[in-house]
Parts: sequence; structure tokens; C-alpha cells
Amino acid sequence: MNRTLLQAQSLYADMGKAERRVADWLLSHPGEVLPYAIRELATACETSEATIVRFSRRLGFNGYQELKLSLASEAEKKIIAPNITADDTCFDVFEKICNDAYLSLERTKKTLSAEGMAAAADAIASASRVVLIGLGSSASVAQDASDKLLRACCNSASYGDTHMQTVAVSRLVPGDVLIGISHSGSSKDIVDAMRIAKERGATTISITSKEKSPITRQSDIVLLTDTEEVRHSSLGLSAHLSRLLVLDALCYRVVYKNEEKVREVLRATETSLRSKRVN
Repeated sequence: MNRTLLQAQSLYADMGKAERRVADWLLSHPGEVLPYAIRELATACETSEATIVRFSRRLGFNGYQELKLSLASEAEKKIIAPNITADDTCFDVFEKICNDAYLSLERTKKTLSAEGMAAAADAIASASRVVLIGLGSSASVAQDASDKLLRACCNSASYGDTHMQTVAVSRLVPGDVLIGISHSGSSKDIVDAMRIAKERGATTISITSKEKSPITRQSDIVLLTDTEEVRHSSLGLSAHLSRLLVLDALCYRVVYKNEEKVREVLRATETSLRSKRVN
């Protein structure tokens, strides 16, 4: 993994046009040794020396020389174009997925609201009941989080079937929490379930990648994950991973908020699970 170029990709959206020309040049010339003089790179990128310095500092370097040394130290590391192709080896595909996941998590850290996370954790920790809903891959994310919240002393359940989602949310009351997980934020059944829960006075939390989407209009708390389109749309691992980690963070926070109760329950659970093990 060439971390310098990955960092340039992750910060690309924050750059001005001139800095993007530098990033574009570096990404299109992977493995090349940078010119000794900063003015030569500025000429190649059709920009100024000041822009090269500003670009270097954005990536965390003191200046051009540090950027050049970092790229030189990583020159032998294989640079792989982002899109998976039929000519890729299985390991090439693995490395592309790893790089994509890294970029997705970096983008999620920038878009995720710390205040929203805190509010969501508080609502979940104090909820009488927590229901999680999702469709497709989001249903497995909901199930994983529900299992962890159950271990954290929450009265939690997840539903991936649209009919059962409607049944479950129709019984929610004030003090309950509904967490809707939708990458697009526009799945009709999820949006409808969020609306019903909100009308019944439950706290609604959405985890989505689309800031302006129907689900956010039915949400008291919105947690945005990676806002860019999933590159490998047939798998969607990066978006899936970012949602898992957001919910993992919430689960950990809930555990610490209910620490005494959780400790007692975990001891009882460990005792009960011993019978499931082969000696």
C-alpha cells in the first residue's frame, strides 16, 4: 500500500483546483521519482511552486522535500489502479479492496458527526427497546449490531423482513429507539418504517451515505458514513464496513455507559455458554 498516494486520494475532495492537478499528476505517474527541483514538478502539473508546498503540507509534510522522500521510500510498493478488472490476480483484487476500505473509512471519519454519535449512544443506552432495520447487506449489519447490543444489556432486536419491520415499529413508544440502516437512504420500506416510528414518538436514528435523502427527513439523528459511491458496486464491502464500525463504536460506548450492569450480565452469559463448549 502506497500510503502517500492513498492520503492524496482521501484528501482530494478538500483540495482546490490547483492542488488537484498535483494529485492527478502523482496518481497518473505512480512509482516515478519526483524531479529534484520543485519548479520542475510545478511546470509538469501546470501550477505554482507555492501550490506544491501547500499540497505537501496538506498531506502532513513540512514541504516538498519531505513529500519527495516519502514517495521515493514507497516507490517499490505496487500501485494498483482503483477499478477491479478481469486481468487482476486474486491478490490484486484483495489489495484494491483493502485500499478502497481505507479510503472509505477515512472519508467516513470526515463526514461523521461527533455530536450525532454522542446523542445516538445516549439514546440507545437509555432506551427501553432498540430495534434495528435494514434490507440486503444492511440487514446483516443490523443483525450484528443487535447481537452486540443484547450483550450490552439492551433490549434489542433486528428485522430484515419488511412485514416484520412494520409490525415491530408499530409497537414502538416514546423511550424506544429505531435505527434504520440504508446506504442509499431511499429504500421505501425503511423510510416508511422510520416515519411510523417517529409518529409514535420513538427516537429515530439513521445510518446512511446520502445526506439529503428521504430517510434523513424521518430521523432525529443522522450518522453519515462514506458519502461517495461504492466503487465495487457488486460487493459494496467498503460501505458495509463503515456502517459496521460506526455501530461498533456505538456499542462500545453503550457498554461503558452501562458498565456495572454489563459486567454482571457477561458473567452470567459466560457461565451459561460453558455448556456449549467441547472439553
